Amino acid sequence: TLRKPISQSSMADWASKNLNMHTQGIFRRRISISNMLSWNGGSIKKPMLITSNRTIKKEACEMFKLVQSYMGDRQTRMDRNHVALVTVTKCWSMQGLRDELYIQLIRQTTDNTCYRSLAWGWELMAISLAFFSPSPKFQSYLEGYIYRHLDSDENIAQRIKELVDLKNKKNSKSRKKRKQNTEDEGLPISTYAKYCYRKLQKVAVTGGKKGLHKPTVEEITHARNAIVTPSLFGSSLGEIMLRQQDMYPGNKLPWVQTQLSQQVLALGGEQTEGIFRIPGDIDEVNALKLQVDQWRIPSSLSDPNIPASLLKLWYRELEEPVIPQQFYKECISNYENPDAAVAVVQLLPELNRLVLCYLIHFLQIFAQPSNVGRTKMDVNNLAMVMAPNCLRCQSDDPRIIFENTRKEMSFLRMLIVHLDTSFIKGLV
Repeated sequence: TLRKPISQSSMADWASKNLNMHTQGIFRRRISISNMLSWNGGSIKKPMLITSNRTIKKEACEMFKLVQSYMGDRQTRMDRNHVALVTVTKCWSMQGLRDELYIQLIRQTTDNTCYRSLAWGWELMAISLAFFSPSPKFQSYLEGYIYRHLDSDENIAQRIKELVDLKNKKNSKSRKKRKQNTEDEGLPISTYAKYCYRKLQKVAVTGGKKGLHKPTVEEITHARNAIVTPSLFGSSLGEIMLRQQDMYPGNKLPWVQTQLSQQVLALGGEQTEGIFRIPGDIDEVNALKLQVDQWRIPSSLSDPNIPASLLKLWYRELEEPVIPQQFYKECISNYENPDAAVAVVQLLPELNRLVLCYLIHFLQIFAQPSNVGRTKMDVNNLAMVMAPNCLRCQSDDPRIIFENTRKEMSFLRMLIVHLDTSFIKGLV
């Protein structure tokens, strides 16, 4: 369910306090907030947002040209992939530019009379949200803007028609007019908005792309494709199973889950000290994630910590946790009762039950005494690192979170020790 973000009046109040008001003409008259936040075909001479950082001031004006280039409103020799890469890399490397990019995209997707340009602006926003989040200060504003476009396709088409008619009346026949395009080229704007809304919720928690390696063209392409083709990461279990239906119609379990688990074992993970506790190299994990999302497992893997880290990420990023939210209270209420804990598993939806049982069966391999001697990861350690990936506490109270963390670990420990998962052997 989507929580309703801040009101229109709150957004206007935020804009009045944070926008770096521009001027125009020989008398340097201040531009109104509505004009500041409407599509602009020219360049800007200073950032949209107030800042004292000189580098940000300079880069913001250059970035506005990149945004226009990506949207097709400014000519460039670079292809759109390269424009997106340069834009995203600037913001990924320079945190102070991120809010500036998002406010520029808000401006260029407001009262834009060219549908193709409008769609490409939303596409760039979607791509950007795959790499970095806005600041907490700006998140509510961006969320409010996206929310207004979730079911706005008819309104957008009507608004474009009104603006085009208005411009046609104002402009004389001799003046060159911007090419108008009100036809649907590509996806409806609401499709972009819904994707961006979900992506914003996630990236605000995960923080976006991590590691030392800068974004790549492959990652840009992957981020764009994810708008239409849901990723194997961050989707629901149902969506993932639906997506693999064509390739693996007979599979009862998510391909990504079984493949990564088998890779950890194939590389000797059950004999690797600190497995699941010691993270794999983040850039290698990112590279593997791209491959897995294309249904490929590279043969060059050698470190079991890489697939182990990605497997944890997959569980953690599921849209709904393996143990759905409605069963959370029962789990933490039965963290000391083996029979009751096992009984909760039987109540889960069939797909969730199978996915959870496969995970527990997998962890039971590592919990065997002969493996614990090598990994130094006993049942308590395994439960500690995996519980946050299976259960999600919804409270904002630090005391409740702290108390429930202990109960979540104990519940998962009960399952590793007491749940019979023998039926899962050989299941894919």
